[in-house]
Amino acid sequence: MNEELASALATHRQELRRGTLVVACLLACRTPRYGYALLEYLASAGLDAEANTLYPLLRRLEGQGLLKAEWNTDEPRPRKYYSLTEDGAGMADELRDEWTRLTASMATLWKESPR
Repeated sequence: MNEELASALATHRQELRRGTLVVACLLACRTPRYGYALLEYLASAGLDAEANTLYPLLRRLEGQGLLKAEWNTDEPRPRKYYSLTEDGAGMADELRDEWTRLTASMATLWKESPR
């Protein structure tokens, strides 16, 4: 693959992962999680994300009212836990349903498209 195509591929992968990360965070935050634990949870599911990508996303989702953040100071190190709001749960369900429809559509295209 030439350098120009490799660069285009990297850009498209990044765009695809960006949208995927939103859905993944909403689904993962059905259980309250703090940032680093969320990074590890996503990585265990095969979605590697960087902290400098995740934390701004969490703040954006909180600003949109989809996540709520609460500090837990019971442990030696205070941690900010993120969990879904009611609106966030509804959004997660809608995006999951859309993901399912898109997956079915893509499977049809791959199956029917000549290689």
